[in-house]
Amino acid sequence: MKKVSILGSTGSIGRNAIDVILSMPEAFSIQALTANNDVAALAEQAIRLDAKYVAIGNPELYGDLKARLAGKDIDVYCGEEGIVQAARLEADCVIAGIVGMAGLKPIIAALEQGKVVAIANKEPLVAAGALVMETMHRHNARILPIDSEHSAIFQVFDARHPEGILRVVLTASGGPFLHWTMMDMAGATPEQAVAHPNWKMGRKISVDSATMMNKGLEVIEARYLFDLPREKIDVLVHPQSVVHSMVEYIDGSVLAQMAVADMRVPISHALAWPRRMKVPGARLRFETMQNLNFMQPDIDRFPAIPLAYEALKAGQYACLAMNAANEIAVQSFLSHRIGFTQIVETVKAVLDKTSAQNLKSLEEILKLDSDTRKLTESIIASKCA
Repeated sequence: MKKVSILGSTGSIGRNAIDVILSMPEAFSIQALTANNDVAALAEQAIRLDAKYVAIGNPELYGDLKARLAGKDIDVYCGEEGIVQAARLEADCVIAGIVGMAGLKPIIAALEQGKVVAIANKEPLVAAGALVMETMHRHNARILPIDSEHSAIFQVFDARHPEGILRVVLTASGGPFLHWTMMDMAGATPEQAVAHPNWKMGRKISVDSATMMNKGLEVIEARYLFDLPREKIDVLVHPQSVVHSMVEYIDGSVLAQMAVADMRVPISHALAWPRRMKVPGARLRFETMQNLNFMQPDIDRFPAIPLAYEALKAGQYACLAMNAANEIAVQSFLSHRIGFTQIVETVKAVLDKTSAQNLKSLEEILKLDSDTRKLTESIIASKCA
């Protein structure tokens, strides 16, 4: 049996991973599960999956979790260190599904143990890509992408002969506001922004899809995952979400990975790698498809994409600042403090105020992340005054 730990087990990625695991229970055993606040769901998962270790991020919920698991042979921990320890436990695969920069320390901890780490959250690679990849190589670990676009590239990317690759193409659904005007988007509500037409995702990533910031973050992620210059990474809008990404080769061949819009597909690929496994759910039926459309993104209405290329050109510090500012801006939008179009406006304002610096250590990365969040909060507060 393959031993698996799931960091962020009560979120969208974690729940889909558990669904895949339960479809073939004889193939997997659960070592650790973690969550931030959903203590009821975490306890239920731990009992159902016979987990060996659980950790709740919010220390105030430790007593509640302990009580719910009383009499069970399950180690219970809490706080950041408890989650980091979960990442260090013996496992064949660690699924990193913690949203945002909170996932960085656990990912580093797992890589330092030489593990296979299946990464679903973009932010740690965006903010600390050089450090993450260096840690992977130094400890002979392995990163497998779970988000659909990078999993798609991974599946058709000839890493043995990278000189033959002309470019990679990340596809974007366009989100719920693909055909909205700027004026309409300015008045968009959080409820409208999280109503993704193709995918069922968490609120933060759903808003990122609506601004297309998720595609900007994915460009940066691809640069580190596949060791490609930004000039070889393109974005196309593909509303049907059937082609999840493509690799174009110098001989004119284009290899694309296609599947239904179901996160269980890339999750299963990471869990079963280097093999494949059967996944419950719908399959593509080509005979029912009317058309597949592709178009260039409208960078005037979705300026997050060119902003990401600019950050990548500037360096790691700018990528980190963009990510941190976006996290705070999205939270502010979801709490009705700022408007939808103000999300990217805020990120740009933060980047304009962020000085270049050379980030070498985890401590330096975390300090700039903290400073950037404070700067973002101050900019938003001035908007709300």
